[in-house]
Amino acid sequence: MAVKTGIVRDKRYLEHKPGHMHPEHPNRLKAVYKMLDSSFPVGLLEIEPEPATLEQIELFHTPSYIKKVLKTADHGFTSLAPDTPASSRTYLSAWLAVGGCLKALDTLVSGQCEVCLSLVRPPGHHALRDRAGGFCIFNNLGITARYAIQRYDFQRILIIDWDIHHGNGLNDIFYEDKQVLYVSSHDIMLYPYTGDWKETGKGEGEGYTINIPIPRTLKDEDFFYLYHEIVCDVLRAFSPQLVLVGAGFDAHHEDPVGRSKLSEQTFRWLTHMILDIRAEIDHPPILLVLEGGYSPRALASCVKEVLDALKFEGTWERPSFNGVEQGDELVRKIRRIHGKYGVW
Repeated sequence: MAVKTGIVRDKRYLEHKPGHMHPEHPNRLKAVYKMLDSSFPVGLLEIEPEPATLEQIELFHTPSYIKKVLKTADHGFTSLAPDTPASSRTYLSAWLAVGGCLKALDTLVSGQCEVCLSLVRPPGHHALRDRAGGFCIFNNLGITARYAIQRYDFQRILIIDWDIHHGNGLNDIFYEDKQVLYVSSHDIMLYPYTGDWKETGKGEGEGYTINIPIPRTLKDEDFFYLYHEIVCDVLRAFSPQLVLVGAGFDAHHEDPVGRSKLSEQTFRWLTHMILDIRAEIDHPPILLVLEGGYSPRALASCVKEVLDALKFEGTWERPSFNGVEQGDELVRKIRRIHGKYGVW
């Protein structure tokens, strides 16, 4: 069944210019916006972003770091981290990236849409409280989760991070928090080289962090089987009031950074799966926020698959689980590690 879908887009996200050869180039978002205009000219609720407030950014980041980001406006080109350059208008794109996510959340809670896709940049899941990294400046999803707790008193938020890189900023900030359950599947041999199996949370948050290192040889069916067996169980047991998705698409086989084997159909399957379980658990709002994806063509294709799933009417065709030995091995291992916590 199709769901009411919102979309966040804005030309000002293109004003973050890290350099012509940098993977996180405006062209990636230009390709997505071009696809939207040709494939989805109608049927999506357009949500106009507004810059986040200082108080909202401070839900996650330190004042000294925020000041450092603002000072990049004084220079034509500078660096917030060795891999994270900034141009003079980067601060505006970063502020709007957070603001777009928060505006999307407000729209979801108001009931104007059921699912929203925030097509923003720069990405965010690597950003730490006091520093940038991994092309990320402000932690868009982290701030959104904190805002959801403060503004709407949500007690159970699930973050699903299917970007091929581990979201260390999200992992760290919610590591001792049982209100936010974080699930990440990632290649641990890629930046930031964190997110091992046994990093499962601490204190009250023990068992509320699920890190799943995956091999680069994982096929579409194995990846979907992993999510079908683990994330579906998590959704049913945790019954989140809000689902946030770190929608990175750099696991696509064309991606120059991710080096993985997946195709765009995987992301269509994942979207259908989440919608199916959503119907079982009182229909929580879902916010997907763009993270990685550095082949403009592949990124646009993956986003199209997600939107096609959101607008799909009828019964979707599930993939076969024949020959998913790699996926089954991952599922058994993560269940062994997390079985003692009783969280899901």
